[in-house]
Amino acid sequence: MAASTFAINGRFLTQDMTGVQRYARNVVKAMDESVASDGSTILVPANASELQLQRIRLKKAGQLTGHAWEQTELACLSGTHRLLNLCNTAPVAKADQIVCIHDANIFAAPQSYSRSFRVLYHNLQPLLVRRSIRIASVSHAAARQLARHLPIRLSDIAVLPNGHEHALHWDPSLAKLAPDLLASRGTPRPFVLALGSRALHKNLSLLIEIAPELEDMNLDIVIAGGGDGIFATQTLPRQPNVLLLGRVTDHDLAHLMDRALCLAFPSLTEGFGLPIVEAMARSCPVVASHCASMPEVCGDAALVASPFEPGEWIAHIRSLQSSQQLREDLAGRGREQVRQFSWERTAKGYLELIDNPGAEVKCHAAANANSPRVSVIFATRGRPDIVAATVRHFLATQSLKPEAVLISCVDPSDAGDLAEHPDVTIITGPPGLAAQRNSALRHVQPGTEVVAFFDDDFVADGNWLASAVQAFRDESQVAAFTGGVLADGIKGPGISFRDAVQLVAAGQPEATWLEPFSPYGCNMAFRFSSIGNVRFDERLVLYGWLEDRDFAATLAKRGGRLVKSGLAFGVHMGVKSGRVSGERLGYSQIINPIYMMKKGTMSLPKVIGQIFRNAASNFGRAVWPEPFIDRRGRAKGNLLAALDALRGRLEPERAAAIAAPTTHNHLDDRSTNDVQQTPPY
Repeated sequence: MAASTFAINGRFLTQDMTGVQRYARNVVKAMDESVASDGSTILVPANASELQLQRIRLKKAGQLTGHAWEQTELACLSGTHRLLNLCNTAPVAKADQIVCIHDANIFAAPQSYSRSFRVLYHNLQPLLVRRSIRIASVSHAAARQLARHLPIRLSDIAVLPNGHEHALHWDPSLAKLAPDLLASRGTPRPFVLALGSRALHKNLSLLIEIAPELEDMNLDIVIAGGGDGIFATQTLPRQPNVLLLGRVTDHDLAHLMDRALCLAFPSLTEGFGLPIVEAMARSCPVVASHCASMPEVCGDAALVASPFEPGEWIAHIRSLQSSQQLREDLAGRGREQVRQFSWERTAKGYLELIDNPGAEVKCHAAANANSPRVSVIFATRGRPDIVAATVRHFLATQSLKPEAVLISCVDPSDAGDLAEHPDVTIITGPPGLAAQRNSALRHVQPGTEVVAFFDDDFVADGNWLASAVQAFRDESQVAAFTGGVLADGIKGPGISFRDAVQLVAAGQPEATWLEPFSPYGCNMAFRFSSIGNVRFDERLVLYGWLEDRDFAATLAKRGGRLVKSGLAFGVHMGVKSGRVSGERLGYSQIINPIYMMKKGTMSLPKVIGQIFRNAASNFGRAVWPEPFIDRRGRAKGNLLAALDALRGRLEPERAAAIAAPTTHNHLDDRSTNDVQQTPPY
């Protein structure tokens, strides 16, 4: 099929200008300058604005507008021509089409959007992905997000980014609104510029939070940009040094960028982050979030900071204010960085896809983000040889090296010869998994980005940490992450360390993504800033996954997302040594869910299901129990807990006080590193 036979969905010419519409306009203009575009048509509703083009013909047709026009009339109007859609949506009835989906924000930050918009996109975009001949996006990070949330493989997404050239044509001498508003504040002061709507994921509240500190630095904050009907707006408290300009013209933007100390871009998630390259193109230094697409767009030409750490933003802005050399250096690097992002190259990429939808188009490289600060915690007791083997293997194989590895013990001897390892810190404290994890959390350094927890008998794949950090960086509102378990010895007699290593070496990552998914404690990680003052409940004295669930549910109540990814995986050996009686475990199986329901970290239906499954397994198999599980002890503990619950005695810590039998054949649960019911996978 020749490129000259294609049609373009021009519905964007009826919409207000945002980054998505600017992308479409500039791509179409760049395509219009190509000989390959001769004979092509941009189809628009009757109420569309004009777009000055030379080769591409603009055709107004149809009686409807908006989504109705796009979903009904556009499919017919395009006929047999291949259809190019550049703004997230397209007619479902059309199969021979290419669709650019700019981001997965509707999944990653749903609270930013109106209910009607969420419903539309949740239903429309999966259909488009399945039916279209090719899907494109604007950054590698956005493509990774789409592959997590939509039924498409990452390798099937073409990455065609925004360009920068349009910002060079803006003329600050034609600005009208911005000069007058700045002048109205009296004596001019240096200012930090922010752009964007007041959607929640734009995170402009961070700048409002640091406004008093910037006031002390004699700095104003100027926020330009308007809202949009698709967004749930954020109410920003008033600060005397914050000026809200609303929508301004491109010439006004040029006036602001040319005079700003820097552009501050604290967004939680972005498909691309067009204001970043616009600012760089105009030699305006940039401070941006270190998550989602921002690191690859910024490269090494900007200062990056966590969108959850106001202090980092204050420090960067102070550095820029005090150093003209730093400002000039960033401006120069920015002008060089934006050369990677060209409307001309992106337009050529689309023309190539139109001719050959399966083509591997060339685009910018996925830049490496700055090294994250990661701490890893292993809680252990009474199994020095096991923890020594797993931790040494972990340190030797992880592609992303953690900043700190903390071994939380009751006695230093629990860590075996790891006490002599230069990359390991031994921490001692009270017994019990929750207590030991909390002891380790107290030693995690401020500024840590991710904290991971592993059982002492878990063998992790070498890319476990790298996969987790990538997920936290791409999905800034993910609070808890867990990986897959290739094999779990807890369900059987156990897996040897040697066999576990071999199983992991033979394993393959799977591009699966599940949420919400309560983390499984043998391998889980958390965004450290999400944890805050939350700690593991030390009243839940035996480890049975419910402690992890209770901890994660507390974070979820604060708005954090809980996910599971198949790109991180390992083997849980399920070592049977170091255990206590099944009676204690059986007691916890009943009391803990009821206790958590009272706390609000487990719903009644889940409590009923949890208790029923455990009790049915224990009583049903008590006559012929598995040789490695003390079913009779568990059943006895279930009965004791049921009696306490009927009396209103909800004391999960009582499990630790139940006397263990002097002898028993079925070594069952352990106090620090085992599970008491089937884990959630």
